[in-house]
Amino acid sequence: MTAGRPGHAAGPEGPDAHGAYGTDGAFVAAVDGLADPLNDPLPGGHTSPWFRSDTIPAVDPAAPHAAQSSYEDGYAAHQGLHQAPPQGPQQPQGAPNEWYDPVGYQRDWYGPQEPSAGMAVADQAAPVAPAPPVPPAEESAPAPDAAGLHAEPRTEVLARIPAEPEPEPEAELGPTSSTAPAPAPGGRAERRRAAKGRGRRRPAPAAEQAAPAAAPMSRVEARRAARAAKDSPAVIASRAVGEVFITLGVLMLLFVTYQLWWTNIRADQIAGKETNRIQDEWANGDRKPGVFAPGEGFAIMHIPKLDVVAPIAEGIDKEKVLDRGMIGHYGEGKLKTAMPSDKQGNFSVAGHRNTHGEPFRYINKLKPGDPIVVETRDAYYTYEMARILPQTSPSNISVIEPIPVGSGFTKPGRYLTLTTCTPEFTSTYRLIVWGKMVDERPRSEGKPDALVG
Repeated sequence: MTAGRPGHAAGPEGPDAHGAYGTDGAFVAAVDGLADPLNDPLPGGHTSPWFRSDTIPAVDPAAPHAAQSSYEDGYAAHQGLHQAPPQGPQQPQGAPNEWYDPVGYQRDWYGPQEPSAGMAVADQAAPVAPAPPVPPAEESAPAPDAAGLHAEPRTEVLARIPAEPEPEPEAELGPTSSTAPAPAPGGRAERRRAAKGRGRRRPAPAAEQAAPAAAPMSRVEARRAARAAKDSPAVIASRAVGEVFITLGVLMLLFVTYQLWWTNIRADQIAGKETNRIQDEWANGDRKPGVFAPGEGFAIMHIPKLDVVAPIAEGIDKEKVLDRGMIGHYGEGKLKTAMPSDKQGNFSVAGHRNTHGEPFRYINKLKPGDPIVVETRDAYYTYEMARILPQTSPSNISVIEPIPVGSGFTKPGRYLTLTTCTPEFTSTYRLIVWGKMVDERPRSEGKPDALVG
């Protein structure tokens, strides 16, 4: 049990039951005298972190209550209306009756803030007139609660609500827009929340907020929307055809790259190795003139004007001879022709014009008198270009006869025939170049003039 509040009627036990605390105001004085290291202020300080000494009205030193400290004056202002106002000059109307400073609170909590539209709205609200002094309410003894304690009077709770502070001058707020919206409706709590929101991100306008969700569709409408979202068979087919075309295009590009680039590289490597092998055998004297097996290299052809040096192998098999970058000799069956060492006859050979080393690609640029040298184990045979047949049928084998038809030769001799495909990158027709032997030089006498110059 505790004593009743000052100014209240004594409980049923009477004032003597509580000793000195039953006296009017003795309870408050006893509580103020307690030493609380967490709540009691330092000397000359205040318990509130938002205390503003400049908000406390000046007190006349000559007044009877001037001896009280500012803390006691502020505390007395928060007591209930049951206490009698101090004697002396009354507080001027319009002056704040408490030490609470919301502007200082906002500045201490959030730091200095730049003027913004939100501040203009909150700070330039219409000034609220200070609350008029509330007349003292009639004191009555409160009804005891379940614990037997007296509840505080309503008038004391209302007295603890601080009055509205004086509005700051417009000069401290800075310029504001004339189109600022009206202050938010509500009382002091609304304005306090607006002050706390200064410096934070402003809420998005109503126009930028998410649009309201559309009304739910029926099951039939949902099925129709799902069918409309699916691709039609025509679209799917067109995509499949497009993918097939793209794949085919990539494959064709790879094939062309293989034919025009890689086959030449591979054929040149094989032909170069075969040329070196033939020359090594000649140097060691391991090979003797005679009949050569199909695919076996036995000679080397030099075309100085075209910078061609390619091995000559027996036969015109595509895979074993021509595709390996070598020149093939017609030496089998009905297409058998003479060898360079024969005293008469037509030494006929074939080679690729495009891809796989393409040794005969530019033979169409040869002119009458251009030398063509065939190097064997025993001698160098030099031919001079005599005539060219730009196009003929692949089945025309008369061009490789001992006296080739169309060459202009009329009697037996020692001739040379070069055959290749035409036009370029096709095998529709054959291009023919003829030559006539003009020199036979043993290897012991050195290279002919056509290879030395």
